[in-house]
Amino acid sequence: MTIAVNAIFFNSANLEGYGHYTVSIFKLLVNQYPEHQFVFVYDRPHEADLIIGANVQSITVAPAARHIPAFFYWYNISAALAVRKLKADVWVQPYGFCSLSTAIPQLLVVHDLAFKHFPKHISWTQRLHYAVMTPRFLKKAKRVVTVSEFSKKDIIQYYPQLQLDPMVISGAARNGFKPLTWEEKEQVKEAYTEGYEYFLCVGGINPRKNMMHILKAFSLFKKWHKSNMKLVFAGRLAWQYQDFLEKLKFFKYRNDVVLTGYVEETILQKLTGSAYAALYVSDFEGFGLPIVEAMQSGVPVVVGNNSSMPEVGGDAVLYADAADPEAIAAQMQLLYRNEQMRENLIQKGIERATHFSWEKAAQLFWEEILATKAVSS
Repeated sequence: MTIAVNAIFFNSANLEGYGHYTVSIFKLLVNQYPEHQFVFVYDRPHEADLIIGANVQSITVAPAARHIPAFFYWYNISAALAVRKLKADVWVQPYGFCSLSTAIPQLLVVHDLAFKHFPKHISWTQRLHYAVMTPRFLKKAKRVVTVSEFSKKDIIQYYPQLQLDPMVISGAARNGFKPLTWEEKEQVKEAYTEGYEYFLCVGGINPRKNMMHILKAFSLFKKWHKSNMKLVFAGRLAWQYQDFLEKLKFFKYRNDVVLTGYVEETILQKLTGSAYAALYVSDFEGFGLPIVEAMQSGVPVVVGNNSSMPEVGGDAVLYADAADPEAIAAQMQLLYRNEQMRENLIQKGIERATHFSWEKAAQLFWEEILATKAVSS
């Protein structure tokens, strides 16, 4: 069997949630099924293949699909022709988009329907594209996968006419996320926060990650405690970040805020494992890999009480209303004041993280690939 995989977000210099999810699963599948051929289809030249093996091929198909007209052309013409030439049995589409022109059966992954909940976070052209095309993508795909029960219910609720039954395949933390020694933590803190403890926020800087309310919460925490605690944002400048950067210039505690930019995985693992606590108080998440990564690293987490995050965190995290900076600050304060609670959350988090497994995800995903092929037979 030949499996084509859309790899347009396999950028080793900027690999985030969607990319980590797909790469983690297919690294396992390539090794587990050497008798099958995997072809990763890129839209631009790339520095190095993230997945290698004797049964792996990478091809580049122009044009670079980074705006709506190019997306349309790439999915429906250039990539569709290339995948047909490969005689692929299944085409995996991991990012919520698929080809409307191909006859090759497609397995579509829809991580979330954030555009339905927070339309103002994207441009009107993107809103229109999602609104018009998402139901067509869902109808065209032979099988649909999503990453949480929350997202599954969302898809069914918004598109009942399609009578969909998406398969839930959740992500997990990669092996490098683990508790660190005291010496390792001290080295990281010396490198990034002048040796001080810090709260960590992981993710691209954009409105959905709720960065402004996190800043306000940190300001309240600093006022209440007068501590040397720092706040570290680890992630690239994603979209609509200008307002955040402008306000940060005049933020009273600006010198206690660290922007690392995008960091490679080994550094992110160290930053996560060395944090006093992680803050993942987004407005909305389809899953939230950094929550599991922090838990597996032995770091307590404060998360938003919305979307999929309670499903991921269970009783192993603290929850706060993402729209209420004071509520976020109160949970930060609780961790700071109550060391026993913090330690209990660390132990609960480590145990909770074991509920999520890339091996399980890969096996379920393989079953969906086989089911996608079978539908077309």
